[in-house]
Parts: sequence; C-alpha cells; structure tokens
Amino acid sequence: MRTIRMIKLTLFALITAMVAPSCQSVNSKKDKQEVVVSDTSAFLDDLKLKTFTYFWEVVDTNTWQHDDRHPTRNFTSIAATGFALPAYIIGVENGFIDRGQAADRVLRTLRWLWKSPQGAEPQGMSGHKGLFYHFMNYDSGSRFKDVELSTIDSGILFGGILVCQSYFDHDNLVEHEIRQLADSLFLRAEWDWAMNNGSTMSMGWKPESGFISSTWTGYNEAMLLIAMALGSPTHPIADNAWDKWCETYEWCDFYGYEHVNFGPLFGHQYSHMFIDFRGIQDRYMFEKGIDYFENSRRATLANRAYCIDNPRGFEGYGKNIWGLTACDGPAYTTIMVGGDSVIIREYHARGAACGYFEDDGTIAPTAAGGSIPFAPEYCIPALMYMKDTYNNKLYDQYGFKDAFNPSFSEEGWFAPDYIGIDQGAILIQLENHQTGLIHNLMKKNKYIRNGLRKAGFTGGWLEDEMYKDTKKSTL
Repeated sequence: MRTIRMIKLTLFALITAMVAPSCQSVNSKKDKQEVVVSDTSAFLDDLKLKTFTYFWEVVDTNTWQHDDRHPTRNFTSIAATGFALPAYIIGVENGFIDRGQAADRVLRTLRWLWKSPQGAEPQGMSGHKGLFYHFMNYDSGSRFKDVELSTIDSGILFGGILVCQSYFDHDNLVEHEIRQLADSLFLRAEWDWAMNNGSTMSMGWKPESGFISSTWTGYNEAMLLIAMALGSPTHPIADNAWDKWCETYEWCDFYGYEHVNFGPLFGHQYSHMFIDFRGIQDRYMFEKGIDYFENSRRATLANRAYCIDNPRGFEGYGKNIWGLTACDGPAYTTIMVGGDSVIIREYHARGAACGYFEDDGTIAPTAAGGSIPFAPEYCIPALMYMKDTYNNKLYDQYGFKDAFNPSFSEEGWFAPDYIGIDQGAILIQLENHQTGLIHNLMKKNKYIRNGLRKAGFTGGWLEDEMYKDTKKSTL
C-alpha cells in the first residue's frame, strides 16, 4: 500500500503535466471569466486528495478531535470532527488510505468521545447531557474558555458518527466496537433536554447562565439536527417539532428564484452533506411542489446571480467568482468602494437573501464547493477559475484556503488559514456529487430514516423496499 505522501506526489506530477497547457488558456481569458473544462477531472482529483489530506494530517492526536483551522492553532472543533469522520470513509473509497487505517482512526475518535468528561461543571468538561462544547482545548479536550455547549455542532458531530456506524459493518472486533460506540454515543445524547421545554430547540447552553435564548427557527443548517433528534429512541423531541420549525420559514423570490431563504450558503449545504433530500418531501415542500434539494439549488443560483449583479461594485465578482457564506475577512475596518463606505469584517456570516445583505467583497470558495451537487455546471467552473486565477495565494497544500477579498487593497486579501468546516463541505459534497457515497450510507441508518418519517417526509428513496423496515438495525 502506497503511503498518502507517495500518492500525493504521483498525482501531483500527473496533474501538473495535464493542467499546465490549459492554465495558459484560462489565464488569457480572465477578463471574460471563462475556463477550459478539459482538465476538470484532473482538478477534481487534486482537490479531493488535498482536502482529504487536511483531515488526515491536521488533528489533535491526544483527543483525535480536529483543528478548527490551520495553520493558526486555537482550539479543536466538534463540527470539524463531524466532517472528518466521513472524510476518512471517502479516503478509503478513493484509495488514499486503507479500511484498517480509517477504522483505527475512527475507533480512537469515538473512544475518546465516549470517555471524555461530561458534567455541569463550568471547567474541565467536554460536554453535558451527551452533547459537546463547540470548541475544545488541545490535549485535554476540555471546554475552551466559556464557549457554549452547541446543539448544531453536536448535531454535525453525530452526523459523522452515524455515517461511521453505517459504513463500518464488517464482522471483526474493531468495526463491531465502532458500531457499538456510535450507538452508545447517540443514545446518550439528550436532545429533549436541549428543547428547554420549548417548541424549538435552543442553540446552546452554558453552565454559568443556562440555555441560550436563541432557538433554531427559520430555514438553516438545522434540518439534520431536528431530524436526528426526532429519530432518537431514548431522548426524542416532540413529534410536532418539525412542523413548528417549518412555521418559521421565509419563502421569497430572490433574484428570480423562489425558495425558502437563508443568507449564507452553508445553511443550504450542511444538512445535505449527510441526508439526500432529492425526491423526498415534507408537508411544506409538498405544498410548494419542490424538494429541499431543489430549494438549495435555487439558493445557490440566487447567490451567484446576486454576485454577478454585484450591486455594491466590488472587485472581481463575476460568473466564476462568486459565493457568500460564513468565512474569515481581512479585518474589522472600513474601506471606500465606488464612493461608498463599506464595513469589512473578520469572521462573519456573509450572505445575500430576502432581508439579508451581508456582503463586504469577501468570497469563500466553500460557498461554491459545498453546493457542487446542486449546480455542478456553475460550481465546478467557479472553483477551477478561482484556483487558476489566484494560484497558491488561494489554493495550496490542502486545497482552498478559507476566503479572499480583491477589494480590500490593490493586491487583494487572501486568508492565511484553511478552516475545517469549509474543507468538509467541499470534500463531502464533491463525493456526494460523484458517487453519492455519504448520502447512501446515511440512507441505511435507522435513526435518520425514523427521524425523517416522524418529520413527515415521504416519497423517493424512503419508499424503496430496502429502507422500509425502520426496525432493521445497522449494528
């Protein structure tokens, strides 16, 4: 078995030879934002390998939790770990690592999560009630400063855990332990507690002050979280929780695309990384005549159309440089763009939708990357163009860095960091587009199927014979 570094070197040499002639063609047409598509396959192979390698190499080897960002080293992120777990499976299926290597890494991760300290004390704990703190300290895995116990980040973590439960189905001691740990972790999580006796789930909890007043309302990335909580056999939330959540949606026409609006594109991506919403509908989408996959496609196209229109006149925006979502920014300052004063922010939930305009000229490649399954004909050329235009300022060792802003200065600004949740969206959605790997694994999981059915979803793959028996275990 070749090591990952050997594979990287070999693939890099092949890609360099294949792409070199086309780069000249791309760069000669920058003013028209056109790309040469003949090298798409080589580009996607390189992107997948580099992005996978981020997850394989950037990890705290004491806790096996993943860095929030790199090379800046502040804390680990449970959401990044939730994306890393499917990344290991993608690594196996693409030949980057073998199944044994992935199983060993997953087992170490789940063992640590199971044994990590849980309790209501403000310090020294990793979580409480089976859920986990948003960020953790390196080495110890304890709560980082005073961050919240995060329901959505716990949901993303459990999404990765359940994918592993479905994938590692071989009859051996290691994979049996993975399945058992995944089950024990999921059954321990007290989603009903996180509702705080309300009709919508709290965004989080702090031992010093209790539940955060904000709850999960409106369309956003919480579909996975709510479906998962409905599907729990030990701590389920109320059967009407999905309908209560849908009551807070905002259906609106934005740039010619009618859909349930949410500004930053990550809200249209994260749940879709785990659950295939194509062809299945809840009552809300049945009445609208579409599904959530189509909703995300429309949101992606509306985001792109807004950037092409570029109402604030930022540098660089166009048909292949677009994508507003949560990302880093240059600094908290003010610049002049076309005679107008624009506030530039650091990390911020950028986006554009009905009633939501958070645009300061900062583009995040993960916005297009995380939407590849919805609109590959626009997302893939955008990624290729951004890579070929900005080269290693934006695309380097681990693929795409977080963000860039051509308007910030004459040279433009480029984020120094890769961010784990960005990388996960790109890698998982690329794989889902190409093979449906993570989607198909999650279809096998009884807890997800049960949650979707309790939410009122019908049709599509939920009606397939192999998925009808909700009592069938993946253990």
